[in-house]
Parts: sequence; C-alpha cells; structure tokens
Amino acid sequence: GHKWFMSAPMSDAFLVLGQAPEGLSCFLVPRILGDGSGNGFRFQRLKDKLGNRSNASSEVEFVNAIGEMVGEPGAGVKTIMDMVTLTRLDCAIASSAIMRAGLAEAVHHTRHRQVFGTNLIEQPLMQRVLADMALDVAAATALSFRLARSFDEAAGDRGEAAFARAMTPVVKYWVCKIAPPLLYEAMECLGGNGYVEEAPLARYYREAPVNAIWEGSGNVIALDVLRVLGRAPGLFEEVLAGIDRDLGTVGVLKAAMQVAATDEGSARLLTEQLALSAAAAELRRLGAGRIADAFVETRLAGQWRNTYGMLDSRHDARMIIDTLYPPVT
Repeated sequence: GHKWFMSAPMSDAFLVLGQAPEGLSCFLVPRILGDGSGNGFRFQRLKDKLGNRSNASSEVEFVNAIGEMVGEPGAGVKTIMDMVTLTRLDCAIASSAIMRAGLAEAVHHTRHRQVFGTNLIEQPLMQRVLADMALDVAAATALSFRLARSFDEAAGDRGEAAFARAMTPVVKYWVCKIAPPLLYEAMECLGGNGYVEEAPLARYYREAPVNAIWEGSGNVIALDVLRVLGRAPGLFEEVLAGIDRDLGTVGVLKAAMQVAATDEGSARLLTEQLALSAAAAELRRLGAGRIADAFVETRLAGQWRNTYGMLDSRHDARMIIDTLYPPVT
C-alpha cells in the first residue's frame, strides 16, 4: 500500500497501521530484514516541508513488506495511541522550548539595541509586549513539565494517572497552538534582523507549526478531549480537584464540560479553558507570585486578547521580564 507521510525514513523500524481481517491493526515494520535485505520499502520522494527540514519526511510504497502485529488484532488505533501519547508530550515540551529560545533572542536584542539613545527594553510598550509573551512561555513551560511529572508518577498515583490521560491532548493543543504567533511577535521585536535567515528566529518560526499539526491537529485533539470526557468523566473530576486545590474556582470549567457534552463544536473552547486553568494552577503551585497573578488576571478574567502587549499598568512588566529572563551581569 501507499503511505502519504512517513517521518524519519532513516529509522530501522516503523509502527504502521494497516488493515487485517479483524480490522485496522498496528504493525512493527522493519526497514531492513534480518538477512540484510530490504523489506519492500519504495520511497517515492522526500517532502519539501516548510520547516522541520533536518528531520526528513517521506512518501513510501510498501511492496510485499513484512510486519509483526503489535497489540490485539483490530485494535490498531488503541495500540498506537500509547506511542502517540508520549510524542504529544514531546510536542508540548518542544514547543515550550522553542518559544523560550525565541523570546530569549528578543529579550537579548532589546536589552542591547538602542533607538534614539535609549535601549528598546526601556520603552514601556516594548516592556509590556515582552512581559506578555513571557507569561505565556512561563505558563506553557510549567504546564508541560506538570504533564511530564504526571507521566513519571502515573504508575503509583491515581490522580497523576488521571492527569496524564485527560490532560495530554489539552496540553499539546494549547502549548503548540500558541507557539507560532508568539514566535512571530518575538521576531518583530528584532525588526528586519529577525526576518532574515541569518538569525535563528526565521528557523524557529518555520519550525513552530509542525508540533500543532502532527500527532493530532487542533480539531483531532479537541475531539480526543471530548472522547475522554464521554468515556471516563471521572478522570476530569480528578483533574478539576487538583486545579481547584491550587487555583480555586472550577465552576467555569464544569459549565464548559456540560456545554461540550451536547455541543461538539465547543470542544476547542473547553480544551483551551482547561489548559489555561491548569497552567495558572501550576504557576500558583510553584509559588510564582505576581507572575502567576498576572497570568490569571490576563488569561482567565475574560478580557479579549488578539495580540501581545495587553498588560495594563497594574502588572510590573519589567519585573516579569527580569525574573524570567535574568540579565547577564
């Protein structure tokens, strides 16, 4: 058969879904057989991708390829989801990292770039743009590591197991979705210097969308959240208990869940609200103080936001920047 997308074609083996008499099943398909001969892989071409160029993606035809079934016959999607769950965590951590790298470039540039005799970072507007971005990066990083901790502790803790199952798609959705616009804003802080290929931000910007696309794009992820909610609502009860303990009210989340139970089109609303609340709760648990307060007030207070730089004077923008991105002395 023909596979339109197969990433990392240099790998020794691949998990592949294919039809069996019992239905769609999961197979481990080696590229090279034990005797050293090829296993019927006919690579048609490498994809010419927007970004992620150092990790090849291919189009392949399987001709009499041999595979070993993994998991139960007919349960291919269920089997491969164990791998997908792990790589969704990878996507969230990678997106957090690339956002932090991009924002670090912007902060460094503005600390040293002078306009009319004043460093850019001293400009109130620039401070609020950088601080606003820093809140999202801090929250995304905290939430991604919160998910990683749940993976580590799931075997011995029911609450952590619930968080890992229910919140993996939630965290992947939000963290990966915010990366492209945030990196664009970081690029703008450098002006034309950010738009040229000599600077790393151009590559970061091209790289960012892929994590939101693979292992389930936005709608697929949001529907997965609904599936978990429909099949195992008790998992979300465990998650909400943790959010309530660290953040406080969860009434809005419960209302969003009730709406989503009968309105599939609201799945993205629920997913984003869960992510924002969980990120805020983790910042509070970590003792992030005024940084956590600023995130809660600007992300959960209902203010419509379409671009960065929307902090008001109640929040100390310079403190946020210097705390999260300390200047080198």
